[in-house]
Amino acid sequence: RALPDALAPDALPGFLDHVRARSLLFNGAYADTMLRTDSWRFVHLGTMLERADNTARLLDVKHHVLAAPAQAQSQDGQSPSHGDAVAYVQWQGVLRSVSALRAFHWVYHTRLQPALIADLLILRPELPRSILACYTRVAETLETLAADYGTRGECHAIAEELLAELKGATIEAILADGLHRFLTHVIDRGIELGIAIDRFYMHG
Repeated sequence: RALPDALAPDALPGFLDHVRARSLLFNGAYADTMLRTDSWRFVHLGTMLERADNTARLLDVKHHVLAAPAQAQSQDGQSPSHGDAVAYVQWQGVLRSVSALRAFHWVYHTRLQPALIADLLILRPELPRSILACYTRVAETLETLAADYGTRGECHAIAEELLAELKGATIEAILADGLHRFLTHVIDRGIELGIAIDRFYMHG
């Protein structure tokens, strides 16, 4: 009902704050009040799959920023150059978009660095929005469903393979091989996993 007026430049920040607040209310309600039945498990699976996909796509959109580190200071050693300052702001934006700026400083205790930002959002298990954390929860939830139903399908194999790949990865290897290539692979495998879950549990 709010659209299209909510998309006006002066109204958009308030509208987005409203969406964020309602999303947090929903997340709190389902996380803290729903019985841990199949309904909760499939909501949880959907949440984790979407969160992993969103994190990967966010990083992929900014992969050129993360692949071209800026210098902390200009050549005179006194202050950042304009290009460096712009890159630094973009790095901050990437972290702020997933509410992870404070988490970055808590984990690494250093200035923003593109390789560490990618490491945090891809491979750090303690960050809820990291790709590894999301697929860990997906795999755990699928294991619970497999135990309850006494059967396994292609979705379980895909989840295990993807999780093993993430656990065995290092950010150095990812960046050397190409951040865009890695993220595209993760996004594609995540889509395959979602389709396999739907096929096995909803239309099996």
